[in-house]
Amino acid sequence: MKAKILVVDDETDLELLIKQKFRRQIREKQYEFIFAHDGVEALQTLAQEPDTDMVLTDINMPGMDGLTLLVKLHETNPMLKAVIVSAYGDMDNIRTAMNRGAFDFVTKPVNFEDLEVTMQKTMEYVAQIRQTLQAIKENNILRMYVDESVLTFMNRPEFETALSASETVVATVLFIDICGFTAISERESPDTVVKMVNRYFDVMVKEIIAQGGLVDKFMGDAIMAVFRGEYHLDRAIEAALAVRTQIAKIEENLLSHPGYHPEVSIGINSGEMVSGNIGSTTLRRLDYTVIGDAVNTAQRLQSVARPGQIVIVESAQQQIAESFSCERIGEVSLKNKAEPVVIYNVLG
Repeated sequence: MKAKILVVDDETDLELLIKQKFRRQIREKQYEFIFAHDGVEALQTLAQEPDTDMVLTDINMPGMDGLTLLVKLHETNPMLKAVIVSAYGDMDNIRTAMNRGAFDFVTKPVNFEDLEVTMQKTMEYVAQIRQTLQAIKENNILRMYVDESVLTFMNRPEFETALSASETVVATVLFIDICGFTAISERESPDTVVKMVNRYFDVMVKEIIAQGGLVDKFMGDAIMAVFRGEYHLDRAIEAALAVRTQIAKIEENLLSHPGYHPEVSIGINSGEMVSGNIGSTTLRRLDYTVIGDAVNTAQRLQSVARPGQIVIVESAQQQIAESFSCERIGEVSLKNKAEPVVIYNVLG
């Protein structure tokens, strides 16, 4: 990868020397040198060449000296590193230069082997900084796509050696589906549909997070969330009630559905489930999620829930009877369940 280096010096001899001494590296496109004759011209050149990787600058120059240039470089681009190349290598100048942000100091007459080592060291440092900033940027992007539970898991010391590890937990799973949205997506533009779904999801996620839930995944126009810890069932129901209330307040003015009020159908279930990474390490594609019969039942409950209903099984209703009002819906047969189950709708 070619490094672009700005050389700032009022002595034209240095420009010729650099082109001679580094002719092979220039020919092989390891280095690209650009030149300026004082600090003012250097700043103008940097404005035109924003991809410059480092600066080599003298101290004594007309217009703007090198020590002043160091300050300006730090103000305009803290990422850009400079090396002083000067005959004034006394301790005062060295200390001033380093205090103003110089990465290193090379004295004249220039030992070009030493200069190249210094340039390589400087470029390695710049590359490390860029990699760190890129990692931060990628991590911030990752947080938009990945649930906090995954990031928490990744920070564990055993992460690298436990990609396939799992644990059995007792938790509550919540499935929320936006009712009738398929019909709207068939008639409205894709841009309108995406904006609507994202707005609804934003409302739902805020309520889930407010109750300590973790969004496991988005599935088309549905959300799967997991609640763990104390009172996980109660908190899941509180989140569901809040989602139902907030979604009901939204009104859309659509050509295909004027005055459309979105509704949600929700299924909630608690029990033992396996938590861990599901997928293929060979394909480098894993999903940190929960699986098990309790999870499947929650999805089945959502599938039988009508618009506006929050459906739970009888055992869950008995657990929260003192805290929430429910109405008995009756017996239903759920997919892959041998016996019918009694279900309830949570009213509030």
